[in-house]
Amino acid sequence: MEDVAVDPHTDPERNRRLVDAASTALAAMNAGAEEDATERVMATFRANPTSVEDAQELMLLLFHECSAMVSALGSGGTAPVKMQVYDNDGQEVPIDEADPPVRTAVRTLLAEVHGDTEAAKTHIEIALANAAPEEMVTLMVQALRWTIRLSHECSSRDLPVADWITRALS
Repeated sequence: MEDVAVDPHTDPERNRRLVDAASTALAAMNAGAEEDATERVMATFRANPTSVEDAQELMLLLFHECSAMVSALGSGGTAPVKMQVYDNDGQEVPIDEADPPVRTAVRTLLAEVHGDTEAAKTHIEIALANAAPEEMVTLMVQALRWTIRLSHECSSRDLPVADWITRALS
């Protein structure tokens, strides 16, 4: 599987920085340090003048990889891929009753799964323009959680996972 799913027309140093930030956050979250994971990502962005663009690109990178894994699971698995949204009490809720960052995450992933990267980008742009910082953290955490869960599921079924994700989670 391709090692990096960021735009090849952008600065290679920026691409490396995005993948490094995503890898660090995935590793921390996988180790059970959710607050540390999100703080590391946010610190990377605060230290950079293009932080809003980087946050957007990082989330799009994660959602793109999630989409690839959902597609692999859908075509290579015996069980269908099911999206579920839960409230703070762990109860399943309809997407329209979920918190705004979770709705954004679901809609972004669905846009990517259906090959509409432009719509996925629009969902993230709207969230970045309108969401409070803690809502953006929730969106980032959701992207990280899904990346971890989907990569574990793909690995357990011998389906492809991007090399950088596999390295981050090993």
